[in-house]
Formats: sequence, structure tokens, C-alpha cells
Amino acid sequence: MARTLLLDLDGTLVDTVPDLAAALNRLMRSRNLPDFSHQQVAAMVGDGIEVLVGRAFAKHGQQPDAAAVSQMAVDYTRHVAVESKLYPDVLPVLSGLVQQGWHLAVCTNKPEHAAERLLQSVGLLPLLCAIGGGDSFPTRKPDPGHLLATLARAQGQTDAAAMLGDHRNDVVAARGAGIPSIFAAWGYGAIVMADGSAGVAHTVEQAAALANRLLPAAAGSGSLAPDQPREGI
Repeated sequence: MARTLLLDLDGTLVDTVPDLAAALNRLMRSRNLPDFSHQQVAAMVGDGIEVLVGRAFAKHGQQPDAAAVSQMAVDYTRHVAVESKLYPDVLPVLSGLVQQGWHLAVCTNKPEHAAERLLQSVGLLPLLCAIGGGDSFPTRKPDPGHLLATLARAQGQTDAAAMLGDHRNDVVAARGAGIPSIFAAWGYGAIVMADGSAGVAHTVEQAAALANRLLPAAAGSGSLAPDQPREGI
């Protein structure tokens, strides 16, 4: 049985705050509201665009108007990979995991189309078996159903899966799904979000090593054949 590593996207694989902040600030300016710093935006991400927009307007003592979320979503999707960058060593480490027989799937609260465009731009899309976006299923993180549906797309099983993410949502969803989690301490979330139940990794290399300790390779496990269809991509 192949092992599956479920991966958060923002703050785990890619530093997306530059493009999120740019799109959010364009929205703020269109409503004659002040900009946010990158640090302020980083503290608000993790729950999808609708929640991000709601938090941003709330910081200014307002409620978002009816068009705000869709405007932000369209703008951000168009500019999803202008300044966003992979974290150090993500590409070689994930490539190494695939060579070891791991299946990789992204489970993110970002809309699926935006996630796919970003993953294509940074060169990670060919390594993935599946993407589960924030609009792919009826539920999203921290609901464990989001992880389980993404895992099903990747043709994985809970007893051979782990979750890597930088947010409380990832830890809570993994716990609810009954799979171990690894907290990406290099990301946006405070380390207290690991909540004592997730292993903590300070680099992506440490995360890969911890994943291999949590789920040692078993005889007969293997990687996807190059021509095997990849669901949700």
C-alpha cells in the first residue's frame, strides 16, 4: 500500500502572502479603505478567501459588501503566482518523497482552480495525485471530511496517510480524520497551533524525515505510474 502525504498549500509549500496581500489591498483601495501589511495578512489567512475578506473588513469596522468576495476571488486567481514563491527545498524534498513511493495530495482551503494554477506555476503539479480545494467538497478544513475526501481522490487510506500543514485547521482536521499530523513551523501559524498532538518540523527536510518515521516504507508500496490519471487536477 502506498503512503499518502496530504499537504497544506499556503504557508506550507508556498509563501502566498505577497499575492494575497496585493489582491486584498486592491480590494481595500476600491472601497477607500487602508491597506494591510504582509504581516497582518499572514495572520488572517488559512480559512479561505471568504473568511479572509470578512476578517479584513472587520478590521476596519465594516462588513463586506455583496460583491467583495467574488471580486477578490477573481482578482486573486488572475494574479495567484506573481510574487508567491516556494519555500526553500520544497521541490527537491517532495520529488524525493515521490521517488520513495509516497503519493502526494494538496488539501487547501484555497479555491481549487486558484490552487491548481499556483501549483502549476511553481512546478509542483506534476508531483501530485490530487488536489482538494476549499470549494471541491461540501466541507473544508478544519472539517475532517475535507481531508478524507482529498485522500479518497488520491486513492489513499487513513492507515497509510499523514497531514503536513502550518495551521490549527490542519491539525484539527487530521485528528478528526484519525491520521497523524506534522506542523510546519516555518509557515504562518504560531507553534501553539500544533496543540501537542502534531509532530513539529522546522524545515521541509525535517517534515519528510518525520513522515518517514510516522509511516515507514512497507513492502509492495509504490509510486503512481506516469500515465495514471490524477484526480481533481
